[in-house]
Amino acid sequence: MAPSFRHSTALAALAIALPQLPGIAMAQSTTATTPVPAGASTASDDQGDGEIVVTGTRIPTPGLVSSSPVASTSEQQIRLQSALTIEDFSTKLPQLSGGVRQGSQGSDAFGAQVLELRNFGQSRSLVLIDGTRAAPFSFRNSVDVNAIPASLIKRVDVLTGGAAAVYGADAVAGVVNFILNDEFEGVRGTAASRLSVRGGAQYGGSVMLGLGVGDRGNLVFAADYTQRDGILARQRDWAATPNQTIPSIGGVFTDVASGRRFGFTDAGAFTTTPSATSNVSGSYPLVSPLKRINLAALYKYELAPAVEIYGRAMFTNARTEETGTPGAQPASVSRTVGINATNPFLTDAIRSQLTFVNGVAQVNVSRSLAELGLITYRTERDTLQLQSGLRGPITSALQWNIYAQYGRSIENSLIGGDGQVANASGANNFASIVNTVDIFGPNRPGIAAALGSPINGFNRKRDQFVTAATVSGTLDDLFTPPAGSIGFAAGVEYRRETASIQQDSALLSGNTYRQGVQAAYTGKFDVKELYGELRVPLIHNTPFIRQFDVGGAYRLSDYDLFGTHGTWKVEANWAVDRNLRLRGTYQRVLRTPNFGEFAASTSSLPFSSLVTVDRLRPRYGGDPCVIGTGNRAQCDRLGAPAAGSTDSRAASYLTGNYFYGGNPDIQPETGFTKTIGGVLTPIFLPGLNATVDWYELDLRGAVGVIQPIAAITSCYITNPTAGNPLCNLVTRNANGSFKDAFVNNQNLGRLLQRGLDVAASYTLRPEWMNGVGLRASYQGNIVTSYLIQANPTVNAVQCKGTFGATCSSDGTTLVQPDYRHTAGIGILFDHGVIQFDWQRIGAVKSSAAGSSEIIGAQDTFDLSASRDFTPAISMSAGVYNLLDRRPPRVSAGGVFNTFPDTYDILGRTIGFTLTAKM
Repeated sequence: MAPSFRHSTALAALAIALPQLPGIAMAQSTTATTPVPAGASTASDDQGDGEIVVTGTRIPTPGLVSSSPVASTSEQQIRLQSALTIEDFSTKLPQLSGGVRQGSQGSDAFGAQVLELRNFGQSRSLVLIDGTRAAPFSFRNSVDVNAIPASLIKRVDVLTGGAAAVYGADAVAGVVNFILNDEFEGVRGTAASRLSVRGGAQYGGSVMLGLGVGDRGNLVFAADYTQRDGILARQRDWAATPNQTIPSIGGVFTDVASGRRFGFTDAGAFTTTPSATSNVSGSYPLVSPLKRINLAALYKYELAPAVEIYGRAMFTNARTEETGTPGAQPASVSRTVGINATNPFLTDAIRSQLTFVNGVAQVNVSRSLAELGLITYRTERDTLQLQSGLRGPITSALQWNIYAQYGRSIENSLIGGDGQVANASGANNFASIVNTVDIFGPNRPGIAAALGSPINGFNRKRDQFVTAATVSGTLDDLFTPPAGSIGFAAGVEYRRETASIQQDSALLSGNTYRQGVQAAYTGKFDVKELYGELRVPLIHNTPFIRQFDVGGAYRLSDYDLFGTHGTWKVEANWAVDRNLRLRGTYQRVLRTPNFGEFAASTSSLPFSSLVTVDRLRPRYGGDPCVIGTGNRAQCDRLGAPAAGSTDSRAASYLTGNYFYGGNPDIQPETGFTKTIGGVLTPIFLPGLNATVDWYELDLRGAVGVIQPIAAITSCYITNPTAGNPLCNLVTRNANGSFKDAFVNNQNLGRLLQRGLDVAASYTLRPEWMNGVGLRASYQGNIVTSYLIQANPTVNAVQCKGTFGATCSSDGTTLVQPDYRHTAGIGILFDHGVIQFDWQRIGAVKSSAAGSSEIIGAQDTFDLSASRDFTPAISMSAGVYNLLDRRPPRVSAGGVFNTFPDTYDILGRTIGFTLTAKM
């Protein structure tokens, strides 16, 4: 597409949306994220019928203000992003770091989007739907948020500061609460698309039907369909990876008797000076294709004046094709085989290079089996979430609520591009075909038929059952203090979690080319909990104290596997006057181990995967003894090669396996969070809201592993003593090269982050502008310190403003900027809005030892608009990444030369959303 056409298309889209724009409802905002005005309830009257949801508390008191920082994203704001998935708008939130996204190749999420708050790891952020837990998937505690229909979302609240006492384990870094629209009535259809001008598209639609059941209830049905096209690395020139080489696809052949070498070029030409490598990385997937169907039903109905039944049913089917944990690199062989003199595929040129003894030549063959294709995981995941409950008033001041919910995620993955190394009798499959199938040169058609065999990668199942009962309200029936009503909530909860993973027999035995040895396992745990909250107003309408409240929460959790733990919260909320409010919280938080951490058996990958798989490459930096940074006496003591004698970053230097697995003795992580902030709403400047909140997250006993690079660094650089036990975690061969690495989960680490959340918005609608208004907004996160101590054997590392695996809390998000913001300005009309947004990710430097590499600050801009043509027809359009900013290039440690977990990899994207309702 020519640049001029790209620009004209974008401008035409906006021109269609904008003619005669006279007005927008005040509900529409000008940024994808807007600070909560004055720290007030993020729900106010959103729920209708007096049902109030305030993220961060179970006390449903009208007018309750939040003591914790909460950022909200509305339905209208989501529409302005032409959002088909949660990722389309969640990436704009400064508090949300990378997590797992559409560009997360090599992960085991397989089409899921996983949220991560504050770079604290994907299992330390709790996802809720209407204040109750969303069903997790896989073996982690994380949730695929794309299993939540985007069409049903009324609001998204992000609470950052921990909430374990209110919602239970895992709310360490915070909570993301999706509020669904259970009040909708009528019929609404939406069609949406997001098209990248450099290739790649996402499109879909939704239908919603809402029915009032007399004046006693409501039913809402929704169906969403989303399809995402795949993008290959060659479709983005910045993704070219010249160093991403594989064994030659034409093959390198060495006659053992004479030492003569010959082979074939990638084009198939015979040569006696063959290249040992090829590069097919342009065919690697950059974005995986995805097809997803979401079906949902929400219901509530008044059975009696004091009893309402309510609930939801949600089903998602997602199908995707990704590279999986081994990466895309095709299978390969390197072995000596017997080539018969009667082999029908020998040309005169080949025959002249071989030495036949008794009619057989011993030949070492090193070649990629690219004919089998790239390694792909074709995965289908079904997610079912059911909830039903009863609620109602006890008195005008008290209400009760009891519910039960069940969630199940089932995944099946078929691995392509691989095969079995040996047959049932133990004979090597490649060796058995060398005289019946043409193996000389690239693209040999018989190889795939002879060696390729789809492998049933795994069957994963995850179940969650939760039931809870709560009584909440105020003590007004007993007494009401002069300063206001005392609010409370108290309840019980029971939760049971189970997980299982079954593997193909070829994976269990390690009889594949690329998958290593995988291990099937099952696990389960349950927890019984008591919880309570209290909010007490102490002072009201005195000088300098318009309102002063204190509160607290406590949760006692009895785990069958992890023992009994208490989490708590204390908080204060001080309204100085109508201009200023101060607030603060102090909490004890807890995260329980996920199934991969406490239940998984030992699995392994080839140790060489640390240099051949993009996702793993940041975990290994070479042998200090060879690259000259290690203590020479320690290197000699343990039989390491001499400095400069070999290439320790070559795959051939890592000869054995990388063993990993769970630990049944693992214990929950515990920590403390603090927030102190203020909310400014000056009466002399109506329409201005500003918040500043300082926070501290301190997590002890963080579950982690001693990665090979940490063990190697400790053994040979920081603690080069004969008795260092970490030296045993990476063993050596007789020639000094590395053999095996051993890692398993332990309560080793500490994460300590401090920072500031700053938000402001200002709306101006002067009479002289004839209904036209202006709105400016800003939301930023400033990290003042982020210390990560991976294990007690190493010093804490200052990770604020860095990138790389050294400073990743769980190996998922590899960029830790110390500054991020989203800022916007919009023009408001009676029936529309024009909006300009600016996202900034601050500069970061490499966390790798000895590196001075820096990635400069990255700025992207969005221009969008919305127009209500009639009460029934509306359209939104936008150009996202308006200036077509490419992701920054990094020399080492990234994926496709960058970090798709953080930076936009699509380039300029044009989005459209058309909505019709009646």
